[in-house]
Order: sequence, then structure tokens, then C-alpha cells
Amino acid sequence: MPKKIRKVFDQDGLLAQVISGYTPREPQIQMAEGVAEAVKLKQTLIVEAGTGTGKTFAYLAPAFASTGKAIISTGTKNLQEQLFHRDLPVVRDAMSSHKLVALLKGRSNYLCKFRMDQYGKTNRGLDKAQLMELTTVRSWAEGTSSGDMGELKALPENAKILPFVTSTVDNCLGRDCPDYDGCYLVKARQSALDADIIVVNHHLFFADLALKDTGFGELIPDAETIIFDEAHQVPDIASEYFGQQFSTRFLHDAARDIHQIYRTSLKDIEQADKIATKLAALAADFRLAFPEKGQRGKYIEAIENASVAETLQRLTETLHTCVDVLKVHIGRDKALDNIYERMVQAKTNLAAVTDTSVLGVSLWYETTMKQVVLHRTPLSIAEKFNEIAQSPKRSWIFTSATLMVDGGFTHFQDAMGLHSAKTMTLGSPFNYAEQAMLCVPRLLPEPSDKRMLGHLIDISKQLVRAAKGRCFLLFTSHYMLRRVAESLQEEITNKILVQGTTTKQALLDAYLADSTSVLCATGAFWEGVDVRGDDLVCVLIDKLPFAAPDDPLLQAKIDDCKKNGGNAFANIQIPQAVITLKQGAGRLIRDETDKGVLVICDTRLATKEYGKIFLKSLPPMRRTRDLQQAVQFLETLKPQR
Repeated sequence: MPKKIRKVFDQDGLLAQVISGYTPREPQIQMAEGVAEAVKLKQTLIVEAGTGTGKTFAYLAPAFASTGKAIISTGTKNLQEQLFHRDLPVVRDAMSSHKLVALLKGRSNYLCKFRMDQYGKTNRGLDKAQLMELTTVRSWAEGTSSGDMGELKALPENAKILPFVTSTVDNCLGRDCPDYDGCYLVKARQSALDADIIVVNHHLFFADLALKDTGFGELIPDAETIIFDEAHQVPDIASEYFGQQFSTRFLHDAARDIHQIYRTSLKDIEQADKIATKLAALAADFRLAFPEKGQRGKYIEAIENASVAETLQRLTETLHTCVDVLKVHIGRDKALDNIYERMVQAKTNLAAVTDTSVLGVSLWYETTMKQVVLHRTPLSIAEKFNEIAQSPKRSWIFTSATLMVDGGFTHFQDAMGLHSAKTMTLGSPFNYAEQAMLCVPRLLPEPSDKRMLGHLIDISKQLVRAAKGRCFLLFTSHYMLRRVAESLQEEITNKILVQGTTTKQALLDAYLADSTSVLCATGAFWEGVDVRGDDLVCVLIDKLPFAAPDDPLLQAKIDDCKKNGGNAFANIQIPQAVITLKQGAGRLIRDETDKGVLVICDTRLATKEYGKIFLKSLPPMRRTRDLQQAVQFLETLKPQR
């Protein structure tokens, strides 16, 4: 296979024949050959491929060249679609491959005709906006062949009607559904089963692996090669699915569905309807027992609050009663049978997430405006994932631009239990010393000092003026984001775009539409954003992105590490922050011709010993402590449009 792979990437190779101006990249070829060997020998390979390596083509070519089925998993749904619609067709055409390919999303992305018709019969429980959205959905449904809700551009991403016209693993009737034969999800799944290369995302992959998505579990066993792009996200996502959770939103949804059945098909289940109403009310009371502001915390501390403990007890008792009442009606209605099964599972999950006797897990909660979610998350997935990776024998490829910490893969390998995996490091082809400058300004106070806000505002103004907009200002907290953004809006004329005011894509579109705009953002824009050319010439990061120390899951991991004699700061907190910082810094230089300045306003990079670990992990840019040098460099980068 290696010779076949090199033929794809050579100067006059297959890619050169379909891509105008194609130039071979030796790191890309090395990665492609490494992946091809791992696929052939059924090995596990971990690859850090620097920005610009071309890692997507480097793993797609071996996937097309192999004889078995491959699953490619991306970090987000947007990257999944980009890979499937933009990159994959190029490689397939170049290699003249006849392999079948399929894109598979989570079930909430597909129209459920049964639920749409169910709520369309009575329209009860829907407000005016939802009724208008339902009309839009029904009109679109008459012509769609895929049922992919992404086609429906007339609806916003967060349309209130979506939960009513899509299904969840809980409320799906499966083969008992009267619309099963025409189910869009079933059709998409069947296409994936028939395909040679399937593109999914990490959440969908691990939902399947944890056997939480009934009927989808047959995909992964057939795959001989599994490739994770943006693999740095995998440990956290896998932990989420290897754990358990209980959400009050589930109780509201189940109650709503019981009401709908009572109104339409079983008008004699009044007792079940009343219990459902009580259950929904208790779910709302349980949320009200927590502070109004959304937060995360330890479960063991939450139940010390008498109101939380008492409401949880009543909720548990009512859930058990609801299960008993529904059991009487088993066999009368397929939808009601499904709700009964969901309630039984909810009862089991609630017991699991409130069992404080279990070791090796973190019990924690998170609240939003309307719901409470209780979690039981394993502190380590290493042992479990290692077993999965070993049997059956197949190829596992993990790649990202940000996997290494302090020159090694130990952190990632420890998290995933992949100590025997082969590793490969491929540097970026970019000339960072010529293209970019890193500035850590002198004379700044400690990040926790109240004076830091004033310094950040002043530095931001200087950078925005020197760069004539074209800046990403990335923050580690929403508080600092808001305060800096408010000051900039008052003191400079550039358009200030602020995360949270609209969708991520809308913000990015607005940024690209105005060549002098400035984007102020937090975590969502630290990765997965690709702005090339002179649209972005400056990235400011307010401080080293250490996770909040009061995060309950992080705190549990820290406590566990200490109990086992480890150094939690060195083994957990620093590696996580390094990877996040590398992601944020990676927004700046995305192409061979890009130029720009990265400003990190955290003196700990220079004053703390661990600062060397962060600096070692960043691209080899020119470095300065003089902010004016950074400003002068920005002033030379004249806008081209």
C-alpha cells in the first residue's frame, strides 16, 4: 500500500491531476504512509500533525486504498459535513474509487414523521411560534428525500419545534413505529451499513459504542479501521458516554408525550395523565431548589440542601409510582409501552447517579435555566477503552494538531489507555519565524489582580487600532469577555462582535463580511474556526486557560490523583491547559501566506517554571515582551481588500 499511497501525493500524482497548483508536502506523505501501514497491520497510531500538514487527505487516501470498511469521526457536526462534502469527494475522484460513502448524523438531525403527525393532529401544547414553525416543517417534509433537518434553512438552529418533530433514543418506537419503513433515520443508518466509508462525529460514535443508541450498534463491529480527527476531544467525550445521567428534561418530555396519548388514543388513562402532570411539576420544583443561575457542582454538596434533598426524594417516589401506573397499560399502545420502558430506565439512571457508595466515579450536577442534569462520570476510561481497542483487532488512528504536551504523548496515552500505540509527530510546513510573532507583554499584574481588566482593555485597543480590526480577542471567562467588549464598544469605532449575541456561524459570517470587525469570544471560538488570509492578523488570549478549579469533574480527578500520590497540577491541570492554549493559538496562522501576532497577556509564561512547558508547545514564532514591537508588526500588515 505505501507505494500506492505515495502515488497519490507525488508532484505528478493523482491529487495533482485534480487540484490546481497542488504541491507535495513531505509531512503529509509521511503521515499518509504511517496511516497506511497502521491500517495494513491493524495497529493503533497516534499522530500530531501541525496546522497545514494536510492531515485530512493523509488519512482519507489510505482509507480509500484499504479493502475494509472505515469509520471516520470528526469533532463536530460542522467538521463532519465539511469533510464529507468538500474533502472526501476530492480524494475519491483523484483515486477513481468506487467505494460507497455515507454521512450519518445523530437521530435528532432527522425528521420523525410519526411525531410530526402526532403533534400535528391536535396542535395542543404548542405556542404560536411553534405552530408557525410546524407549518414550515410540514411543507418541507412533502419534498424532502433525506429528512435531514439541516436542509431546512428557514428554521433557526434552535427552533422550538425541533424536539416535537425529531426523536430521541428514549422516545423512538423503533420497529413498532407505524412509519418505520419510511423512517429517515433508518434509511440513513442503512446507507451507512452498506457504505465502505462512513463519516460520523465523536458524540455519535461513542453513543453507539456505549450501546445507548438502540439499533445503531451494528455499525462499529463491522469497521476494520476507525479514524478520529480532532482526537484531542475524544477523552472527555468518551467519558461522558461511558457514564450515566438523569435529566429533568426527560421527565418533562415524557409527561408531554403521556398527555398527548391521553388526548388522542387512550382517553381512559386519566390516572397516568395526572401522575405525569405531578412528575413534571416536581421536575420543575427540583430545578427551583437550585440557584437561579446555571452552574455545576458536586452532588454530595447539593443534597446537603434540605430543599434539594426533599424534592429529590418526592421526585424519586413519584417516578416509581408512575412506572407502576404505566405498567398496568402495557400492550395497549406502542407509544405508551415505549414511555414505560423509558421510565424504567430513568428510574435505574436516577438510582445510579445518586449512589454515593460507588468508587472511581464523579457524581455531579449541572443546571440550565430550565433543567437539572445529574451525572455519574468515570474518573478514567483508560482501562475500558484499552479493552475496546484490543478486541477485535483493528486499526485505530488518532490525529489532531494538539495532542502533545511537553514534547510527548503521555497525557493522551494515559487518558485513553493506549500505552503500546505507535506515535508520530509531524511539524507544520509554515514558516512561523517569518509569518508570526508571539508577544507576552511586560509589566502586567497577575491574572487574578483586579487591575488586569484595565490592562486588557488598553492592550486590546492598541491591537485593534494597529491591525485595523481583523482581531480575535479570546477569553477564558464570560465576565472578562463582557467587560472588555463593553469598553471597546464605547471607545473604538470598529464593529465589535460578541459571542452569545447570535449563533456561532452568524458571528463568523458577520466577521468575514466586515474587514474591520473584531470578534470577542470564549471557548467556542478557540477551536474549529478557520479564517485564512488577512481577515485575521491578531489573536489575543487573556490568560492561560486553566479549567475552573471548582469544576466538579475536574475536582474529582484532582482528588483521585492526589490519593494515588500523583501531582494533579502537573499531570492533569497543566496538560489540559496546554492543549487548550495550542488550540486558541492555532486560530492565527492557517495558510502559508498568513501573517499575524499572537498576544498572551499572562506573565506566568515568563515567571513560572511551568511556563516553559506552554512555550515549548507553541509554534516557533518570533518572541517579544515588548508590546510596541507587536503593534509595529501589525501596522505593516495592510488590508488587501
